[in-house]
Amino acid sequence: MARVAARLSTDGKQSTHPVDEVLPLPKLALYGFQHVLAFYAGAVIVPIIVGSALKLSPEQLVYLINADLFTCGIASIIQAWGIGRIGARLPLIQGVTFTAVSPMIAIGLGAGGGTAALLVIYGAVITAGIATFAFAWLPAKAFRTVMRLFPPVVTGTVITVLGIVLIPVGLNDAAGGLGSPDFGEPKNFAYAGGTMLFILILMKLGKPFLSSIAILLGLVVGTGVAFLLGDAKFGDVGNSDWIGVTTPFHFGVPKFEWFPIVLMLIVMLITMVETTGDTYAVGDIVGKEVDSETVARALRADGAATALGGVLNSFPYVAFAENVGLVRMTKVKSRFVVVAAGVFMIVLGLLPKAAAIVAAVPHGVLGGAATVMFAMVALAGIQTLGKVDLKEEKNALIVGVSLAFALLPATVPVFFTKHMDADLSSLLNSGVTLGATAAIVLNLIFNGLAADNAHDAPETGAQALAEAEVDTAPGSGATAPEAPAAVPAQAASPAPSAEKADDADPTPSPSAP
Repeated sequence: MARVAARLSTDGKQSTHPVDEVLPLPKLALYGFQHVLAFYAGAVIVPIIVGSALKLSPEQLVYLINADLFTCGIASIIQAWGIGRIGARLPLIQGVTFTAVSPMIAIGLGAGGGTAALLVIYGAVITAGIATFAFAWLPAKAFRTVMRLFPPVVTGTVITVLGIVLIPVGLNDAAGGLGSPDFGEPKNFAYAGGTMLFILILMKLGKPFLSSIAILLGLVVGTGVAFLLGDAKFGDVGNSDWIGVTTPFHFGVPKFEWFPIVLMLIVMLITMVETTGDTYAVGDIVGKEVDSETVARALRADGAATALGGVLNSFPYVAFAENVGLVRMTKVKSRFVVVAAGVFMIVLGLLPKAAAIVAAVPHGVLGGAATVMFAMVALAGIQTLGKVDLKEEKNALIVGVSLAFALLPATVPVFFTKHMDADLSSLLNSGVTLGATAAIVLNLIFNGLAADNAHDAPETGAQALAEAEVDTAPGSGATAPEAPAAVPAQAASPAPSAEKADDADPTPSPSAP
């Protein structure tokens, strides 16, 4: 089991950071299941969109969804629990990135569609995952140089862009789900509005426990009302198999072609920016210091999960911004809640009937809850931007122009579909891609690389363990304060503390940064 971070409380007794607290089993199960419900729509929408575009059969589509859930569970456990120096050990849920949808469809259609197209996609996904994993093991100096591309003005902009781009996804669900026969019907907005109002009332009551499960209760009550009114259908549950086991290379041996690989490598560059922003955001929310080693561990988990996804018939993985918003709303900081969510996802991936029950949540109900969470993601980005001097015109331009670029695909989609090469469109037709790229490029133009903070260099496990033992040794009289969330250079960096090393693997690695 991952080592639990030890600190001293004000009375001199050893205490545990809330992130590393193992909650009672009933709470772990309840909070973990809430994460699953909050993330479920985002998790299954990618295989549904990609599978439908490639003209897969209903049976193949169900298999893709189960494989996705199964791999999501494994990936989330790796990220939250941590294996050696892989995984941020923060409450981060891993899910399939939306950024990869358009490129994967373009790759698949170029390969002729069907399962043959999946083999080309999986070859690119596996290669990109291995490349991401290797990148995150760069020597400390090289990795810090790359991380200097992501000061608060960039990470804050990217998180804000994520929230803004996700809000329309929630609103589409609130309208009944794109493509559904009743899309835009008033009853869907009634379900969404009722669910949202119920969640906000629970939050307003201020009861800590009710607030922490407000999203879960909103989804349950909303679905219950929809069922009584005949708008929640559970017929697919009876038609689903009890057991569905995901096996490696189910559709065949992956094919490795150079253009799909290049395209997927670019996708992973964007997801690295997403994960970096989400890692800093959740660190700020839970009060856990995030340094370059924490980000490196998060990216290693991304790379490992993506490569595993290609093997287990799934897609590229990223830290899910939706659940960062949930952590902020519920104030439940324990990473072991995410571990519990990972276990639930693995079970759902093995039990199609159970997955069908969760899938029966009406779009309108889901949209009401999702819109609240996505708005909280955007707020987390705005708070990060609060650390930036926006009175400086250059910083204001970086944020404003990047947001404008992020809105271009949704505002003028015809530019990408009719007036751009298909390969280029598959890469650029994404608000996250354009917004993140604009933020990085504009920051380099106006500010250059952020200053390199030498003290933020990743430590070896032996160094970290030694410092932690000295700083928290009984009788030392030292009290390890709760560290503020670290932000990339360009904002003032906090002094090093014992907690920075809390999550380090106590066994030094010769290849570690």
